[in-house]
Amino acid sequence: MRTSELDYSLPPELVAQRPVTPRDRSRLLVYDRSSGRIDHSLLPDLAANLSPGDILVYNDSRVIRARLQAVKPGGGRVELLFLRRRSPRLWEALARPSSRLKTGSELGLDSPGQSGISGGARSGAAAGRLPTEKPGPSLRLEENLGGGRWLVRNMSLTPTEELLESRGEMPLPPYITEELREPERYQTVYAACPGSAAAPTAGLHFTRRLMDRIRDHGIGLFPLTLHIGLDTFRPVHEDDLSLHRIHSEYYRMPAATHKAVVRTRSRGGRVVAVGTTTARVLETVYREPGAALEGETGLFITPGYAFRAVDALLTNFHLPKSTLLAMVMAFAGIDETRGIYRQAIQARYRFYSFGDAMLVI
Repeated sequence: MRTSELDYSLPPELVAQRPVTPRDRSRLLVYDRSSGRIDHSLLPDLAANLSPGDILVYNDSRVIRARLQAVKPGGGRVELLFLRRRSPRLWEALARPSSRLKTGSELGLDSPGQSGISGGARSGAAAGRLPTEKPGPSLRLEENLGGGRWLVRNMSLTPTEELLESRGEMPLPPYITEELREPERYQTVYAACPGSAAAPTAGLHFTRRLMDRIRDHGIGLFPLTLHIGLDTFRPVHEDDLSLHRIHSEYYRMPAATHKAVVRTRSRGGRVVAVGTTTARVLETVYREPGAALEGETGLFITPGYAFRAVDALLTNFHLPKSTLLAMVMAFAGIDETRGIYRQAIQARYRFYSFGDAMLVI
């Protein structure tokens, strides 16, 4: 597949800059693959498009305050986006700018409230905090991993998770330029396992009330975990999509979720993946018999992939030339997805992380 086939033109005013209040009042486009029909609805009507005996599987990963402003020895600033924990004090991070960084360099911590070079908006909560670290080097660049990624060692006395919580900012995508006054709006209501550098955005639409309504309809809800890392931020640059490589991400599927998926499919029910990250874990576990319920996945789903576990997909509207759009095209069809997106744009749906949703059944 040519990467150009993932491209489309989006009016900039359709990029959602703030979440809808309440969460479950987003619009919902419903596409039926068997008939090609498109309906326009709202998130509270989600259960009406499903059947008793179906299950929804969702990603319960919690976003960490992964964006940290640091200062180089010469005084220049560098932004670190903490992506993945290698050990308690050693993390993989994306540095920007990274061209002049050197292995062994020690970085100090920027003072909260000092604007760094973040592509997204700073959170109000992070901007008002007082320093908790003593002046001086706190981080050391251990290894250049390429592509702007570094292994970063925490040299301070504060555990890394506490350091990020006290000094870090919510890692909003660069296309969100407005300030997020409530950082919890970039978390799902069921977020439980810290570790992601981006939110599983299809889940941002859910409220506890909506989840109760879904259960009352006879539809089960089951969690799994995938910690979202670098590839959410990395566009596809290769002309041939098959040449693009994605980094592995940690996942875990509870035994109860695994049993529920097997039971549901054996009884003829549908497994509905809440988001592309959930779909990726489901397909990782079910594409081969005996696959591990916990580990690392580098599965890259593109058109032509045969889905083995996912029967329906709830997802947001994704960026052009993105791996997430490639997965949607794999599930709904290339031309079909283009048609869906054209109608969504004509109907003025809101796009990307804080945007509206689509259900493909």
